[in-house]
Amino acid sequence: MPMMNTELARYNMIEQQIRPWDVMDDKVLDLLIQVPREAFVPDAYKGVAFADMPLPLINGQCMMPPKLEARILQALSPQAHETILEVGTGSGYFTALLARSCAHVYSVELYADISEQAQQNLENQNIHNFTLEVGDAAQGWSKHGRLDAIVITAALPVLPDQFRQDLKVGGRMIAFIGDSPNLEVQLIRRTGERDWTTENLFETDMPSLNNARQPERFEL
Repeated sequence: MPMMNTELARYNMIEQQIRPWDVMDDKVLDLLIQVPREAFVPDAYKGVAFADMPLPLINGQCMMPPKLEARILQALSPQAHETILEVGTGSGYFTALLARSCAHVYSVELYADISEQAQQNLENQNIHNFTLEVGDAAQGWSKHGRLDAIVITAALPVLPDQFRQDLKVGGRMIAFIGDSPNLEVQLIRRTGERDWTTENLFETDMPSLNNARQPERFEL
């Protein structure tokens, strides 16, 4: 994609997809300009890097649509001093947005080959304040103690309590809760040692996290 067309496509992505979806935070909009989304998109899909659609990755995984990435980044509101956990590294693009917003990102991915490609993508952008890990975080990922923020980038029918426990008091989490196609994007805040609040932000659809806990379902 020629440079001029790339910049026009990026501009159109922001003005036609992201602003109309109530993303008005200048810090978020600036990040979308500064971090080149096309550098994280697989070669076969670079021509649609800014399209309003999920983009396929290997192993059946996908990149979120740009407006969804922007909306949850705005809701999470990462701060420069914070340590954040991301569950589901994917291409590394959302990892990059987080890393440019906070002190350090830990990101865990189930598939080693996806994690390796994300590592390369991030290093190519001269981003280094991150640690990528490979493992199954479907039930939680408590290796790094309590965190300022957590974002889970795939759907969970049921949110394991361990994620709530891994937040600092005052910390917050973005999670996609429910069953496709009707998922609630939730902002969960830890307000005390034994207290949390949950705010439903909007509804969307996305694939489930591999090995996610399933609720008990009533059967006749």
